[in-house]
Amino acid sequence: MLDLEYSEKLEKVRMSMNTLSKSMLRPIARKYDEAEHEYPKELDVFRGLSVMGGKKKKKDGDTDKKKEKVASDTGTNLGTIVTVEEMCWGDVGLLLSIPNAGLGNAAISAVATEEQLEKFGGKWAAMAITEPESGSDSGSICTTAVLDGDEWVLNGEKIFVTCADRCDAVVVWATVDKEAGKAGIKSFVVEKGTPGFKLEHLEHKLGIRASDTGTFVLKDCRIPKENLLGSSEVKKTEGFKGVMKTFDNTRPMVAAMANGVAKAAVDFTREKLEEAGYNLDYSKNPGNLSAVEKDFYWMEAHLDAMRLLTLRAAWMADNEEFNNLEASMSKAKAGRYGTLITQKCCELMGPLGYSRENLAEKWMRDSKILDIFEGTGQIQHLIIARNILNLSSKELK
Repeated sequence: MLDLEYSEKLEKVRMSMNTLSKSMLRPIARKYDEAEHEYPKELDVFRGLSVMGGKKKKKDGDTDKKKEKVASDTGTNLGTIVTVEEMCWGDVGLLLSIPNAGLGNAAISAVATEEQLEKFGGKWAAMAITEPESGSDSGSICTTAVLDGDEWVLNGEKIFVTCADRCDAVVVWATVDKEAGKAGIKSFVVEKGTPGFKLEHLEHKLGIRASDTGTFVLKDCRIPKENLLGSSEVKKTEGFKGVMKTFDNTRPMVAAMANGVAKAAVDFTREKLEEAGYNLDYSKNPGNLSAVEKDFYWMEAHLDAMRLLTLRAAWMADNEEFNNLEASMSKAKAGRYGTLITQKCCELMGPLGYSRENLAEKWMRDSKILDIFEGTGQIQHLIIARNILNLSSKELK
């Protein structure tokens, strides 16, 4: 039998996170949307907690259990997805501002050694990928890393870095060999305060205004040799699979963010429609539905599809199954339809949807970035097509 219900453990996580969102995040959502760049001090209660999950260290005596692997429905990734969705129902900008829950933390968790986890695991880590001349195509990164003795020397510029001002360290993507293309791209941990590493400015944004976004300039920035995540060896046959593992973890997470914002919009729409006298009767013949009812059921149907794709990608990660295709499918679907659902909410609500007395207009603004960062929807469709057609990035551009 196919069971699409949460396990008892996941349901407890969902309920506790929903309670937290209602009591803590939702009430201050508008406050920090207005006070852009001001750190939400209320989030200090999360310091030291692993909100986004993470890779656990192996205990002495652990054995290889791959041969005895049993399907898990309560793994770290599933727990993270449920947590993120419910907290983004409260506010996605605040979720992105929680200490030690940066996208760089997910990168470290994905590929760090035990020693690196010990050194950087407790730090709030941002992730710097995008450059002025390199956006959706991560393989065209121009920031360079040159090994000089026991140090890497980094030079370049990184833009649109989430948590740029508040983080303790940044995972910087740079190339160690331009001629090697994608194979030469590696990720490096650069701690704040390192000479040659400067926060140039912070952005003023359309949405997720509670989260700070900035630009870094690296000029002869020297970091220890051991701050390279993964191997420094350039293997052209493998491309940059090491750093790309990060996306297989974070894309379902971003999809969950879109799911949370979309769910907030759907719940608000339902509440206001019922107050206006609409009886949402699911037994009606589709031909007898009003235009408003059709639009609402359309919102619900796509939200269900978004959530199921996201949960599948996370479940596969927890069970050590390759989920590159599913991660991109969840991100493509949730990013696009999260935006459409929040827009539809504002349409159906009329003046309520555009008034700042409610959060509907804010959800519409917040949702747009979730279709863009961690790889745009267009890039996700390319990845999906390459996986299905078994074509390389050179064969299908």
